[in-house]
Amino acid sequence: MEYEFFTRLMEIDPFKAGLLAIIGGISTMMANRGIAVFHDGLRPLIPEHLEGRMNRKTLAATSFALSFGLVIGFGIPFSLTAPIILVHSLLLGTDVIGTWCANSKKGFILSGILGALYAVALMTGLRSVVDIFAHLPVNFMSNLSKVGDPIVACFALFPAIVVAYQYGYGKGIWVLIATLVGYVATKAIGSLSFGGSLDKPVQLDPNGIALLISMIVMFYFAMKERAPKAGDDPAPAKGANEMLVGLFSTRIQRIQNNIWLLVLSGGLTAVAASMSLSLLAEGPVSLQLMAQGEGANAMLVALARAISFVPLVGMTAIATGVYSPVGMKFVFVAGLVTNNLWIAFIAGCVIMFVEIKLLAKIAIWLDKYPGVKACGDHIRTVITRMLEVALLVGGMIAANAILPGMGFMVVAGIYLLNRTSKRPLVEMAIGPIATIIVGILANIIHLIGIG
Repeated sequence: MEYEFFTRLMEIDPFKAGLLAIIGGISTMMANRGIAVFHDGLRPLIPEHLEGRMNRKTLAATSFALSFGLVIGFGIPFSLTAPIILVHSLLLGTDVIGTWCANSKKGFILSGILGALYAVALMTGLRSVVDIFAHLPVNFMSNLSKVGDPIVACFALFPAIVVAYQYGYGKGIWVLIATLVGYVATKAIGSLSFGGSLDKPVQLDPNGIALLISMIVMFYFAMKERAPKAGDDPAPAKGANEMLVGLFSTRIQRIQNNIWLLVLSGGLTAVAASMSLSLLAEGPVSLQLMAQGEGANAMLVALARAISFVPLVGMTAIATGVYSPVGMKFVFVAGLVTNNLWIAFIAGCVIMFVEIKLLAKIAIWLDKYPGVKACGDHIRTVITRMLEVALLVGGMIAANAILPGMGFMVVAGIYLLNRTSKRPLVEMAIGPIATIIVGILANIIHLIGIG
């Protein structure tokens, strides 16, 4: 029995393992040379090291401090709920490995090897944990997936909250009403057969249509807000981003000098993010949707998230000369659009190439539409808060299904106690972590014969 168990752990698809190993190796080598890092907070520190104002040990220690807690407390718990690997689990780890390896030829090669091994170990480790949980007296893995149930319903509402933050409560209410009307109308229609011309009617997803409607309205408001004109002056004043581009032109050139390595990373990531492989997910929401087979909705969610990261990734890249191994995250959208791996690879490569080539122009364009830039900032804030609420509720639902009555108590207790901690966990990770704790507690209670 024990031999069979460990044999099953080794039964990993070699193509998936190889793909993840290549992504891990390339990402780690780019982090080692300061070409690209995933953590937005680490990006500004890379030029400090490259230009001699910060030593390697300090950079490595800072990278570890920034990323390790997120890998353990955020990336891995979410990855266990599907199990699909949340990209944070992989690329935050490669950031750490890349910065810890020496900035030399040997360090560069070693970082690639260690990054590849880390990626395969992550894949193997997640499968091992899932198999171990499946052999427990109380198998709570099926209930663990309930953690993400409220996310799908709640996510369609985020554009209404963004509009409320940016343009006021009243407009937010109108967007909320439009979203709910879209949901109810889609629910009522159910499917489209176009007068019986289709053998298989197209099933309409209420959450997806509601999200699409609310996003269209949100960007309508954002695009209406234009930068103030410079009056009668024939030479219009330069925007802040245009001045930033002029100031850091050498750093933009540094990114473009490494374009082909970044393009390869983008193409491979798109392949891993495709529904046919379901190997990598961009965020907790798209991860849950991919696990449920809802590729179209996962694509919409990934698109919304990618748009929100355009200002952040774009501005930090221009100012630091350091990009992200997944760019502005549009490569995940490319992966979810098609099940053909070759098309996904080509689309991911093209998207990354275009992002880098248009980096300066995107920044200048954002000067003309300040509403879009502000919208991106609000989207990230609102999605984080929405996830905190949805995952807490989902954690309570899942925990109560595992351990009726006590599940609510444990999740609420962990959530509130976390707020008093000197080093609290990320709040959106509390739901999955607390549910896993409840599952382990249920097994302990079963073993000692109390329940």
